[in-house]
Amino acid sequence: MKRYFASESITEGHPDKICDGISDAILDACLTQDPNTRAGVETVVTTDFCCVVGEVTTTAKVNFEEVARKKIREIGYTDPALGFSDKSQVMIRIHKQSPDISQGVTEGEGDFKEQGAGDQGMMFGYASTDTPELMPLPIMLAHALSKKLAEVRKNGSIKEALPDGKSQVTVEYDDNTPKRVDTVVIAIHHKECEMEQLRKQVLEKVIKPVLGKWLDSKTRIFINATGKFVLGGPTADSGLTGRKIIVDTYGGMGRHGGGAFSGKDPSKVDRSAAYAARYVAKNVVAAGLAQKCEVQVSYCIGFAEPLNIHVECFGTNKIPEEKIGELIRKNFSLKPADIIKTLDLKKPIYHKTSAYGHFGKNDLPWERTDKAAELKKQAGL
Repeated sequence: MKRYFASESITEGHPDKICDGISDAILDACLTQDPNTRAGVETVVTTDFCCVVGEVTTTAKVNFEEVARKKIREIGYTDPALGFSDKSQVMIRIHKQSPDISQGVTEGEGDFKEQGAGDQGMMFGYASTDTPELMPLPIMLAHALSKKLAEVRKNGSIKEALPDGKSQVTVEYDDNTPKRVDTVVIAIHHKECEMEQLRKQVLEKVIKPVLGKWLDSKTRIFINATGKFVLGGPTADSGLTGRKIIVDTYGGMGRHGGGAFSGKDPSKVDRSAAYAARYVAKNVVAAGLAQKCEVQVSYCIGFAEPLNIHVECFGTNKIPEEKIGELIRKNFSLKPADIIKTLDLKKPIYHKTSAYGHFGKNDLPWERTDKAAELKKQAGL
C-alpha cells in the first residue's frame, strides 16, 4: 500500500535555530569548566536584538554575552545590514536554579537519597530501518538539504545565499519501505538576484547532490514558491529556543512528549531521557527485534525510577512487545543518574545537536548500538 510522509528541517540561520545554538553554546561553555552545571537557558531574537534568560547554577566563569555574539558570528550573521548581527544588542537575564527544584534532583539533598528527575513528563525515543542511522528517511533527507544550504552559502558556491532557510521532503512508501521522493520544498534566504537563476543553482548544487537516487521524473520541486526571500532571519521573524521540537527529533514520525532540549543540562529528563529512549529504541531495532520501535518513559519530579516504560513496534516486532519491554528493563537503567553516567552526558557535546537534529549523528553517545548483540542473544534470535 502506498503512503506518503513529509518532514521539514531548518538551517542554523533560522531564527529559532539561532536561539537553540546560543542556548546550547552557553550550556557547553559552562560544562567545559564545571561538569555539574545546572542550566535552563532560553534565548529570544528579533530585529537587532537578542535576549538570553533562564537559570544557571555553576562554578564556571562565563561571559554569556560574548558566547552569544560568538555563536551569532559562527552562524553567519556578521553584516548589520541584514537587520541582525553579532553587533546587535544582547541582553542577559540569568539567575540560579530554584532551590525547590534543586532539592529534588540533587543526590542526598532533602528527603531524596539519589538523584531524581528534574521534572515530571513523558519522553519518547524512536528508531526504524529506513536508513543506516536507523532514522526515518524524510527527516534525514530534510536535514541533509538544510545542511547543504548552509554549505553552499559558506563555501561561496551560491554567492546569493544568506543564513536563513528551510527544507521539506515528502517520501513515498510502499508499506514500510521508502521508494522515492515525491515532493521537495526549499526556502532559501538570499540577496537581491534573478530568481530563476537562483532556483537553477539550488536544484543543481543542493537538491540533486543530496537526493540523487530518490528523485525521478515525477518528483515535484518547489524553490521559494512565493517568490523572493530577501528579508529573512530575526528581522523577518522572531526566534525562540525550543520551538522546533519536531525538527529536532523524528520529523513527526513517532510521538513527542512536548519537552524541548536546547539549553538544558542533563539533569532535565526532557533532554536526557529523550536521548536515553532513542538509545533504547535504536538498540532494539539494531538487534533485529523490530523494524520500528518507539519507547515512552515517564517520570515524577524528584523520583529516580521511571513511572512507566511503554514499547510500540507498529506490528513490525519479531517477538512480543511485552518481551521487548522485559528486555529493556533488564538491560537499561533509566534512572536520571544512570542515564547521565551511561551516556556520559556531563561533557560539552550539545553544540553538535542544536542544528540539523539531535538524532542520527553517529558521534553522539545515545546513537551507540552497543547493547544490540546482547538483546539479540537474550531474545533468542
